[in-house]
Amino acid sequence: MKTYLTFLWRCFRLSFVGDGRYYAWMFFLTAVALLGLNAYCRQIVHGLAVTGMTDQVSWGLYIANFTYLVGLAAAAAMLVIPVYVYRNMHLHDVVIFGELLAVAVIVMCLLFVMADLGRPDRFMHLLWRFNFPISMLTWDVIALNGYLLLNLHICGYLLYCAYCHRRPSPIFYVPFVFIAIVWAISIHTVTAFLYVGLGGRPFWNSAIIAPRFLASAFAAGPAFIILTLQVVRSYTRHHVSDDALLVLRRIVQVAMIINIFLLACEVFTEFYTDSAHTASAKYLYFGLHGRHALVPWIWTAIGMSLAATALLMLPASRGLKLLNLACVLAIIGIWIEKGMGLIVPAFVPTPLGEIVEYMPTVHEILVCVGIWAFGLLLYTIFVRVSVPVLADEVTYEKRLGRAAAKIVRDVTRPSEGVESP
Repeated sequence: MKTYLTFLWRCFRLSFVGDGRYYAWMFFLTAVALLGLNAYCRQIVHGLAVTGMTDQVSWGLYIANFTYLVGLAAAAAMLVIPVYVYRNMHLHDVVIFGELLAVAVIVMCLLFVMADLGRPDRFMHLLWRFNFPISMLTWDVIALNGYLLLNLHICGYLLYCAYCHRRPSPIFYVPFVFIAIVWAISIHTVTAFLYVGLGGRPFWNSAIIAPRFLASAFAAGPAFIILTLQVVRSYTRHHVSDDALLVLRRIVQVAMIINIFLLACEVFTEFYTDSAHTASAKYLYFGLHGRHALVPWIWTAIGMSLAATALLMLPASRGLKLLNLACVLAIIGIWIEKGMGLIVPAFVPTPLGEIVEYMPTVHEILVCVGIWAFGLLLYTIFVRVSVPVLADEVTYEKRLGRAAAKIVRDVTRPSEGVESP
């Protein structure tokens, strides 16, 4: 226990050590996170009236970000599956970064849910009145928190073993890895079922939403990790091979093709049938009765997704410049498609036929940006701590070596007032 506490203390101290670029980045994220916290405190005082949400559109930017981030968290499985199922050793040294991303992202998901509840004390209602197993929201609470605990255990155990130069015991982490693979798929499936199960919102009543969620998650998540690994390779001495990036590129490529195909299937089903339930889809893609706030957003998202898929199909995307561009386009396009393009249209028009458009307020944007900054702050700290441990720069033996050297210096140092022989 003493060794483990020492490990935690050294990791805590290490998170405050870096060059000027590291301090500038951390200062920027901290300042933005504090701005978001200030906006959230004003929301606690004045209520959700400071947001753009209304009785007609009760889910907005908070739930849009929550939906996107759940998929980003599930992307950790896209690193785990090739390593532990197919024995792809190219990703073996970088799989920990996917697990750390899942931890930071799940924390962000919980913060977005808390922000959407209005008052933080309502969060306890989810715990005290569990309503299991009838409520899908209860299943989502179990899925998110269970996935957070699984990834915390896997990351903590592997990093601690690296710190102690101890070979990880498979019995303590391999079963949890395979459970986490299934759990990663379940968290996005359960989140999709939250929407699909609402009969009063026909826009969500499609069995294809869960597969669309998984396809977009397995594209955006590895794309984000590709960008992260390049930052790690550029600013640290941790080795990240090009083969690892190319494996992730293939995963993003296949997932983007599947995501585009499922989107085309959804659009065909909505418009070819031309039923009364296509009003939300018409509002999203072409506008309805002169209201078209989301039309530029969704077509921008589709354009970005198509461009990213086209770039990934080209052999030239093996180069880092085109690959990075494709990853950025995929991340932004999927965020718009799964966020504003999925959540808001289900409320417009209302079941009574009323068209009330939703526009996020500056307050909502500040809260969302603050939560994103806090999540990136956590992820930066996790990467900053894990890279030296994995690179054998921070180990228990080196700590003992410094302590032993200090003892030798103390023993061999001449005493005061006594001449050295």
